Amino acid sequence: MRKIAVVGAGKTGRGFIGRLLGEAGQEILFIDRNVELVSALNEAGKFCVDFFGNEREPLEVGRFRACTWEDVSLKDVELIFVSVGGQNLPEAGKSLAACLDGGRHYYVITCENASHPSGTLRKAMGKDNISVSEATVFCTTIEGHGLDIHSENYPYLQCDADLLDGYVPEIKQVRPMGQFAHFLTRKLYTYNAASCVIAYLGWAKGYTNYGDAANDKEILEMLDRNYAATNRVLCREYGYEEKDQEEFALLSKKKFCDRTIADTVSRNARDPQRKLAASERIMGPIRLLYKYGEDASVLEKTAAAAILYQAEPDDPWSRIQSEKTREQILKEICKVDPEEPVFAHIMGYIREMERNISGTGEPDRTAHENLLREVRKNV
Repeated sequence: MRKIAVVGAGKTGRGFIGRLLGEAGQEILFIDRNVELVSALNEAGKFCVDFFGNEREPLEVGRFRACTWEDVSLKDVELIFVSVGGQNLPEAGKSLAACLDGGRHYYVITCENASHPSGTLRKAMGKDNISVSEATVFCTTIEGHGLDIHSENYPYLQCDADLLDGYVPEIKQVRPMGQFAHFLTRKLYTYNAASCVIAYLGWAKGYTNYGDAANDKEILEMLDRNYAATNRVLCREYGYEEKDQEEFALLSKKKFCDRTIADTVSRNARDPQRKLAASERIMGPIRLLYKYGEDASVLEKTAAAAILYQAEPDDPWSRIQSEKTREQILKEICKVDPEEPVFAHIMGYIREMERNISGTGEPDRTAHENLLREVRKNV
């Protein structure tokens, strides 16, 4: 079989996609813009994936070569996985398009937990000789020592069969599925929405360890309320069996509450501007909950905490916060009309949470500590 390329040699690309391909005995070509990472991979010639809780023996991945965009060759490649982060898809698509042979057809699978990533990548590539599918990533991966990765033992990559135009990868770990768009939304509104509840309300309560936040009694109570409401509306909207959806949600809760999966609140809370987008994991399920008359208060409080989330000073989110008011973020990023009830609800939670913020909107250390105490009263 031809080589398989993986664009993005980070935690997911290397530690999950690379691990699955390694298990399948495939030869891998990693493509990454990070010159130092590419050099380190080629020099080491291998890396190790070990599994949370020692659930299975560590796996060594060694049949690979790494390159940058400057020296890439896709001569022997027909299947390409892209794992670069949703916000980087346009740039990666343009770089990838420049490397393709116009006389051949390529199959591309995006591995991003974002809304319609295949469309974003296809538009950026602007080519006719490609079939671009999308996969959902359930596997948590954390960087370990050197090139090594700590990972959840998740065995498959589910992807959209319809977008592969009849192509079936000869890899048992890759599972094409029909009606995948509904499955992706289901995952986004169940898994990813719940992760936001834990991350942003956990930040508001002063947690830094994700497992600690996930096991907080008050957050768990809110998480269960949100699961119950979301389960009902997903079944009504997409026709899922109630028992099946409840099991799906419980699997995500089990994962989030597993303290052996080392993770941080900050990693899960990063990029609020993406997670607050209109069809994303916070506002998307809020809209669906409103559609069916369900209680959306847990996610409304999560949205308020996300809008107030304090990233590092040089983070793009900090720049957005300095340039836009809370109302502008709701209107321009969340796409919520000021006349809608959800706008008033979220702004009400924000006002409660930011009561002790200074008038400039830039909290000092003391003001931020006061903010956290105020948020804790409202969680």
